[in-house]
Amino acid sequence: MPDLFDNPSREKKHVAIAGNIGAGKTALTRVVGQYFDWKTVFEQVNENPYLTDFYNDMRRWSFNLQVFFLSRRFEQLQDIEEMDQSVVQDRSIYEDAEIFARNLYEMGLMSSRDYENYTNLFSIMTSYLDSPSLLVYLRASVPTLVDQIQHRGREYESTIRIDYLERLQGHYEDWIADYDRGPKLIIDIDELDFVGDEEDRRAVLNQIESRLFGLFPDE
Repeated sequence: MPDLFDNPSREKKHVAIAGNIGAGKTALTRVVGQYFDWKTVFEQVNENPYLTDFYNDMRRWSFNLQVFFLSRRFEQLQDIEEMDQSVVQDRSIYEDAEIFARNLYEMGLMSSRDYENYTNLFSIMTSYLDSPSLLVYLRASVPTLVDQIQHRGREYESTIRIDYLERLQGHYEDWIADYDRGPKLIIDIDELDFVGDEEDRRAVLNQIESRLFGLFPDE
């Protein structure tokens, strides 16, 4: 347990890990959870019954997929707000609307009617939620994303196209630049291995710890 936890700053924290497909959100969620001894909340990807169908026919299943993710994320956040202990969360609810649904709509893979319905639902849901104590954005180049997606070998991701990842990446950069719901931290991971390299892991954890518990956490 870090020595910093001996100080009076013991209030509950909620850290959300954001980033494109393959950026390492799940891995960093585990690392942060283990280091701080916090509750970990993971994205329920494999539980989404529309995922395989979506990657085979995005136009047909986009709305179903996004509504499922949104509803599950909302349930997760309700649970998080009721918890007494600090939490680190794999992916934020904002990415669902600001990145994935927006991208599908702009690509013509979600109709205007469905997109308006979705964004209205998102606005209503998020109005009842508190923002994270800290949003950590993992910035990675598309080649790095592709390498990590291939390495983990999830069958339903095998049909993801490069241009789809590139479009998502553009939306991520626009979104994180404008994010103003609370403190944020951007970590460039192209040259980092926070899972296998102790020095890299310590560097990432030091950045997160400083933003959460440092003298000037909001700077």
